[in-house]
Amino acid sequence: MLLKVIPAAEAPQVLSAMRERAAETNAEIAAAAEKILRDVRKNGFDAVKSYSERFDHAEPYEIPAERLRAAYDATPEALRKALEHAAENIRAYHMQRVPESWEWRKDEGRVLGQVLRGLDRVGIYVPGGTAAYPSSVLMLAIPARCAGVREIVMTTPPTENLSDAVLAAAYIAGVDRVFAVGGVQAVAALAYGAGFIPRVDKIVGPGNAYVAAAKRLVYGSVDIDMVAGPSEVLVLADGSADPRYVAADLLGQAEHDRLASAILVTTSARLAEETAYELERQSVRLERRGIVVDSVTNYGAAIVCGTMEEAAAIANDVAPEHLEIMTENPRGVLPMIRNAGAVFLGAYTPEPLGDYLAGPSHVLPTSGSARFFSPIGVDSFIKRMSVIEYSKTALSEDADDITTVAYAEKLTAHAHAVEVRA
Repeated sequence: MLLKVIPAAEAPQVLSAMRERAAETNAEIAAAAEKILRDVRKNGFDAVKSYSERFDHAEPYEIPAERLRAAYDATPEALRKALEHAAENIRAYHMQRVPESWEWRKDEGRVLGQVLRGLDRVGIYVPGGTAAYPSSVLMLAIPARCAGVREIVMTTPPTENLSDAVLAAAYIAGVDRVFAVGGVQAVAALAYGAGFIPRVDKIVGPGNAYVAAAKRLVYGSVDIDMVAGPSEVLVLADGSADPRYVAADLLGQAEHDRLASAILVTTSARLAEETAYELERQSVRLERRGIVVDSVTNYGAAIVCGTMEEAAAIANDVAPEHLEIMTENPRGVLPMIRNAGAVFLGAYTPEPLGDYLAGPSHVLPTSGSARFFSPIGVDSFIKRMSVIEYSKTALSEDADDITTVAYAEKLTAHAHAVEVRA
């Protein structure tokens, strides 16, 4: 069987392998990315052009708005309607959670608050070639637009045949400008500005190991969404779950990548064994079976626990990108969950629903970072500014405490700035 069935006592070994595969850092990749970033920062568009011609055999260029419309028109009707439907759901979901500026009139003479503003310009990185995901364009651009971002720009590698579906998604989502440039040089251009490619405030979107390394390195010059690792799913189930569904969902994640992880954590030994059988049976007909075999063999397992509390503790320790709860009462288990990128409740809420249509963004924290990161949403594209307003009387009343702390820190000019007014 591809999927090994193990007791909870052996779970730490499996989880350790997951963490190691996600934490591996290729020093050569990081060094190569740093060299390109440094070159672009110094030499601007000339360096971007040079690397683009070397790696993609094409000069960077801006894709005109008419090309986006033409791609939309050329997209098969069924796919176009599906993308429109997804966009509608994504927009509706994120508009529910747009935060607002606020003020608190603490008392006479003291007003405190916060002003919220959308970022001025956001850059979306979209992979090219076989890894062309129009759904990711929608999942990134629409929340940014809901947040009030003034300008959304997108980069995608200048492949010989640009994906009509990706360009159509950019048209549907209202992306303002699209540039045919990819790789580390695209990240550098977005981070520092290069020729006709403007500098952005935040870079979001998936990419290969070089792109991920570049995003990590430019953080601080710009904001980034996260450094994404291999994809993962954890199914939390009891004996009521259908092993066919569980196996299908594990396979759906395993086919992403040889480093992807698919784990079942269950209170039912019978379900674990039947899922292992089903996974073997269903995997035979998959086009990407070779990838699935490597993924499940190296980073998959069915972990059998004594109680649901024990199973939930393992899930929280993993902090998976996707967590499916297939139990008799999924909402009863939900309060036990503290760490997950997205939670899917019940037998009829498979992970692909979140990938493509439901509404929440599928750009999620991976590699256990759901312990401290959140999914992409409107909050990801909003900055907050504190607002403080005091009257002369209010400042005079608080002056002694302010100056006392200032003198304690030996910042006499700070104290004087208050004393001159009080």
